[in-house]
Amino acid sequence: MPPSSLPEDDDFMLFKAAVQGVRKIKQDTISPHRTPVKVKAQRQQVRKDRAQAHPFSDVYEPYLEQEGPTRYREPNTSAYELKKLRRGDYMPEFFLDLHGLTQEQAKQELSALLLAAKRQHVECVSIMHGHGKNILKQRLPMWLVQHPQVLAFHQATRAWGGDAALLVLLKIES
Repeated sequence: MPPSSLPEDDDFMLFKAAVQGVRKIKQDTISPHRTPVKVKAQRQQVRKDRAQAHPFSDVYEPYLEQEGPTRYREPNTSAYELKKLRRGDYMPEFFLDLHGLTQEQAKQELSALLLAAKRQHVECVSIMHGHGKNILKQRLPMWLVQHPQVLAFHQATRAWGGDAALLVLLKIES
C-alpha cells in the first residue's frame, strides 16, 4: 500500500475538510490571570464560618443518664419532643458520618454541620459515630450538649443507624 493512501491520512484529510473556514474563538470575557469574584466571596464566607464555629470543650462533662439509650433534652424542651425523636417521627434532612475521623476532625465536621443546618433552617440531623472504640460515641453527646442550637438528641432508630448514630433536634430561627 503506498504511504499516501494510509487510513490515517484519509481521516486527517476528512477532518481538515470538515473544519475548513473555522476560526479560533477569542476569549475576552474572563482573564485567566484573575481570581473570579465568586471564589473570593466563598473564601470570605469560609473565614466567617470558621469564626462562628463553636469551640467544643473536652473538659466539660454533662450529666447524661447512663441507663438505656443515649438521650438528652434541654430543660425548656418538651419531653414529648424527645419521645418523637425516639419513635423516629422526625426525618433527618442532613447526615454526617464521622467514621474514621479523629476527635478534632469530628469537632470541625460537627460544627460545620450545625452551622449549615442553622443557615438552611433544618430541624433534624443524623450523626453517625459508628461503633469502633466508642470514643466518638462517648464524646459526641458531650459536644452536642454544649451547643446552643441543640434542643434534644436520642439514639437513632434502626432505620437511621441504631446505636451507631444519634438523631439531633435543632432550634429553627425565623
